[in-house]
Amino acid sequence: MKVVLASKNPHKLVEISQITEKFGMELVLESQLGVDIDVEETGATFEENSFLKAEAVMKATGLPALADDSGICVDALGGEPGIYSARYGFDDSLDDFGRLQLLLKNTEQVPDGQRQAQFVCVITFVTPDGKVIQARGEVHGELLRAPAGEGGFGYDPIFYYPPFGKSLAQVSPAEKNSVSHRANALKVFYEKLKEAGYADK
Repeated sequence: MKVVLASKNPHKLVEISQITEKFGMELVLESQLGVDIDVEETGATFEENSFLKAEAVMKATGLPALADDSGICVDALGGEPGIYSARYGFDDSLDDFGRLQLLLKNTEQVPDGQRQAQFVCVITFVTPDGKVIQARGEVHGELLRAPAGEGGFGYDPIFYYPPFGKSLAQVSPAEKNSVSHRANALKVFYEKLKEAGYADK
């Protein structure tokens, strides 16, 4: 089944494809179909924003669409940056590393032992005939005080995962995909796909 990924992020395509290909889903980026949509993320939750993106791309392409909305939620900041993780600071001049540095600056006064954080991912699948399947996944860890590792992307270099004893940027893609918020959401998503008859049982 060909499914459009509502994203322009090639990292996300690679990461999700490594998991979805196991259940017969061929993912393509919206840009590969000549579609370039900037969806205004007006939702108040990961669930709402994920649905908005999937629905818009499904309508633009006429194909089933898959979207994820994800971010890092820091307990000491009341769950921020949360749904604003990709826009943290609301400064267009900031890249991924700039946003990471801003988060470190905003948590520098948070003491060790109180730096708990979680990555959250919500996957939404929308079909032209009106089916909607949604799944949520999380991975819990702690914020480091400086980036560690060259892998991953986004906030991975400052997200310490205790069972590995490393940041998510210090492990292989396979190791990350075994525990990540996106992997956990996709596991739930796969079970829901099976229940809906879209994947082999």
